[in-house]
Amino acid sequence: MTPLLILAAIALIGWAAYTAYQRFRKGSACCGTREEGPRKVSVRDRNPSHYPYTAEARITGMTCENCARRVENALNTQEGIWATVRIDSRKAVIRCKTEPQEKEIRSLVHSAGYGVEDWTVRKR
Repeated sequence: MTPLLILAAIALIGWAAYTAYQRFRKGSACCGTREEGPRKVSVRDRNPSHYPYTAEARITGMTCENCARRVENALNTQEGIWATVRIDSRKAVIRCKTEPQEKEIRSLVHSAGYGVEDWTVRKR
């Protein structure tokens, strides 16, 4: 009987480890799917001195790192924008080469499925 219990415990531990691995590999199910997380869109110009404007926005609707990556990617696909989105603070820091247009930023974030509030812009 003891070997059977040990075998059952090993199987249970193996199943838990496999499930944890799948969550890590494919992202969490907070967004209602088990899809792999989106690939990061790279910004070519990462020199902060080339971006005289900085906007900060609170992003609504994000619940995980995949959500933050979707918002960041939507913003970073635009020429002249370099964005960083943090899930812990639910904020996006958006560096822009030209004065950012709130309507455009809101539209980009909305296209990713999220909302914007608490918008501020400052110039260097």
